[in-house]
Amino acid sequence: MLRSRVVLPEGQVLQTVFASAAEPAGSLRWLPPVEGTVVGTLLNYRGELDALGDTLSAPPYQAPPKAPILYLKPANTHIGHGHDVAMPADVDGVWVGACLGVVIGCTATRVPAPHAADVIAGYMIVNDLTVPHASYYRPAIRHKCRDGFCPMGPWIVDCDDVPDADALDITVRINGEIKQRANTSTLVRPIAQLLADVTAFMTLEAGDVLLVGMPENPPLARAGDRIDIEIAHIGTLTTALVCPAQEGSR
Repeated sequence: MLRSRVVLPEGQVLQTVFASAAEPAGSLRWLPPVEGTVVGTLLNYRGELDALGDTLSAPPYQAPPKAPILYLKPANTHIGHGHDVAMPADVDGVWVGACLGVVIGCTATRVPAPHAADVIAGYMIVNDLTVPHASYYRPAIRHKCRDGFCPMGPWIVDCDDVPDADALDITVRINGEIKQRANTSTLVRPIAQLLADVTAFMTLEAGDVLLVGMPENPPLARAGDRIDIEIAHIGTLTTALVCPAQEGSR
């Protein structure tokens, strides 16, 4: 089952269920499928962690992480499928963060890994847009929390309709050209273990989203580019980057 939210031209929200992957025609505008907190995870793809090599054993880090490294994508970043993102004037390009989003279906506190499926409502695609930077030492608020830097959707796919969320192909296209391929099988912490580790110290509520991580070597996109992120069994999330003067929703 595919679940999403659209808004009519007058601003009235319509909660609906789509039976196919076709976009609604006309003037309907996609909203983020959820309204909860979006929690991101750093260094959760093996290739991303391996690429840093001995860097994580040197100052200021001192040692590789032993627990998930988390950050938030606040409400100002949240937009839906098909919306434009105005590039900040001080930013030349952004990393495309092709993330699988795990949508929480009920209050999740200290969830054992074997019971993770009990609290997962479904999955969606999230584009964790990020200003390129080198350091993981301080929270990257200026790099990850610009307006519109968390496109999500197009919908939520129920857990039962995703055969194995820990083995999903991810493809990123910029202007129609494939720029990245990844698979969730290379996660350092598979979804159930990541959810267990996070809920061991913080409660997630229904409608919250846990991002499993950004694959290594994220492609760079600039104003004028169209980004399509496809995740197997879920769909395709589309975002266009525009100059500030061109900002608007399609």
